Amino acid sequence: MRVEKQILTKEYIGRLNASPFFIVVGYTGLKVDHFTTLRKSLNKTGAEVHVVKNSIFRVAAKEAGVADLADTLTGQIAVVTGQKDVSAAAKSLKSFAADNDKLKIKFGYLNNNRMEKADLMTLADLPSIEVLRSKILGVINAPATKLAVLLNTPASQLARVIKAKSELPA
Repeated sequence: MRVEKQILTKEYIGRLNASPFFIVVGYTGLKVDHFTTLRKSLNKTGAEVHVVKNSIFRVAAKEAGVADLADTLTGQIAVVTGQKDVSAAAKSLKSFAADNDKLKIKFGYLNNNRMEKADLMTLADLPSIEVLRSKILGVINAPATKLAVLLNTPASQLARVIKAKSELPA
């Protein structure tokens, strides 16, 4: 392998080792300005997209210990990696693919587990991490709120009875 290809391979090995996920997309026919829009959209979610040669990525994935991608890499591919939320990246890709039919989501890996396109679309449909956290907090907080209401009910009923008694004509 030429020195340039070895350098690129090492760069992709580093990206794969630093990212808990990667998503492979086909971009045949996608224009540069659309690809730039995709890059900006993914950057907002903490992810990056890089065009990569199949043979270099195949070697990098194998050396990074992800998987043997021998038969799955065909056509022009780009790889999405990131440090943050895979769901946000998948959501961004799904949104972009809905507007631009040239982008084809192929497959991905999350913590060395292969995810097909359907799995990635399911991830894209999940609510954001902030929404999930607020729902969990609501579930945790609900019993305490009900207990406080339950404990206050007898006292408030007694206060209403006393008030009604005091308002009766003597």
